[in-house]
Amino acid sequence: MSFVYLAVLLVSAAGVLVVDRRFRLFVWDAPGRAAAVLVAGTAFFLAWDLAGIGLGVFLHGAGPYMTGLLLAPELPVEEIVFLAFLCELTMVLVLGAQRLLGRDAVREDGPR
Repeated sequence: MSFVYLAVLLVSAAGVLVVDRRFRLFVWDAPGRAAAVLVAGTAFFLAWDLAGIGLGVFLHGAGPYMTGLLLAPELPVEEIVFLAFLCELTMVLVLGAQRLLGRDAVREDGPR
């Protein structure tokens, strides 16, 4: 049993949270709304995974860096952490890009 993959996911999520906190993009801008988005997004992708598992499309490939703990047949515990990380990262990237593009638009329309 190895916790390497889970640890890498958690460290990566912490890194995204640091960037989020620095620029107040998602969680630190509106914590309640961010929690709702993270839960809804993770639940959506979890339902997607469960449908894929049920159809035999997604299979658990045990690796040397995974815990080996399964929440359901073919559903490793790391998958939930990965899905939450994916949602968090996506929101930080989208909101960061919107902020950057909005700032550029203001500069272009401003006085010269």
